[in-house]
Amino acid sequence: MPSNTHAELGETSQLPSFYSPRSTPADSSAKTDRDLHQHVDGFALSQDSADPAHPPLPSLLSPTFTPPQTPGIHTPTTAGPRGVPVDSSDPNGGCGNKKPRLLPTLPEVQCIVRARIPTVNGSEMFLHLYTNNVDNKEHLAIVFGNHIRSQSLDAPRQGETEMDRMIRGAYTGRLYPGRTTSGANAANAESPSAASENSSSSQPPLVRIHSECYTGETAWSARCDCGEQLDVAAHLMGLPGNPSGGIIIYLRQEGRGIGLGEKLKAYNLQDLGSDTVEANLLLRHPADARSYGLATAMLLDLGQYDVRLLTNNPDKIRAVEGPNREVIVRERVAMVPLSWKGEGGFKSPEAQGYLKTKIEKMGHMLEMPRS
Repeated sequence: MPSNTHAELGETSQLPSFYSPRSTPADSSAKTDRDLHQHVDGFALSQDSADPAHPPLPSLLSPTFTPPQTPGIHTPTTAGPRGVPVDSSDPNGGCGNKKPRLLPTLPEVQCIVRARIPTVNGSEMFLHLYTNNVDNKEHLAIVFGNHIRSQSLDAPRQGETEMDRMIRGAYTGRLYPGRTTSGANAANAESPSAASENSSSSQPPLVRIHSECYTGETAWSARCDCGEQLDVAAHLMGLPGNPSGGIIIYLRQEGRGIGLGEKLKAYNLQDLGSDTVEANLLLRHPADARSYGLATAMLLDLGQYDVRLLTNNPDKIRAVEGPNREVIVRERVAMVPLSWKGEGGFKSPEAQGYLKTKIEKMGHMLEMPRS
């Protein structure tokens, strides 16, 4: 890892509170408790003494790791991302010029369990796990907002008890020790507070269709911006004052649908001089082998027929809407890299080349932020 990582991010970057403190050479003549420990959000982070000629290695945490509602001076108090109205029924409606391959009928999906996930900084989301009739993978919906519910999860199942329902997540309100009823015996049941929250929303929820990227999300890869896009999507959906909520549909289609092994081969081809599209084609794969029928079916199960889509790919809009426009995308919200906005993020030659290829060869619209 380059030694100038912090310099590339900028000395004034507002790093999240859980980043390792910036390493500085120890001054043996003026050691204090502050020199030895730095307190962050109530946790003492030890900082060992170091030889000035060999400073400690920087944190292994990805520079893009920003959980929902990361505190900071740039965090707005409202839901705020600006969207551009789109209409896929109009050839000039801002939805790209490609005709995606659509399934004649949507897959069948079922949410089999839902659980509340408290995040590291106090916000929370609900993780929904889905099965389907087209593959053996478990796909996910990360839901922000109590009012967004799964119809297949809430539907009563023969022979189950109230405890069974609570264990699989078919409950309203919150679970607590000693609770005996789910409060969701009917499909699509809502608690009074959830119904109130839903009625106060004046716009469709923000939706991100995200394809799994092990290298970018888990292995700190700087070859793509997938990890940053996932983090930013969760950040926007978890902002306070966002009654419409948000949904991240997390599809298990690694490497634009070619799988992790083939994706790693494509990385080696990139090191040999190919771009991301050329590498896929050299491996006899499409430039993009993903499909979005599962995402459409999951959105319908979550009761969403109108959405605002967080994407830079206008061609994805029609693909997500389904064969008969079962879901309507009302707006496209751009995902501008944080480094382009001067808000941190990361930079690397590989990532810049990746973004360049997406713009030039895949039709993505990564416009610069407005002043």
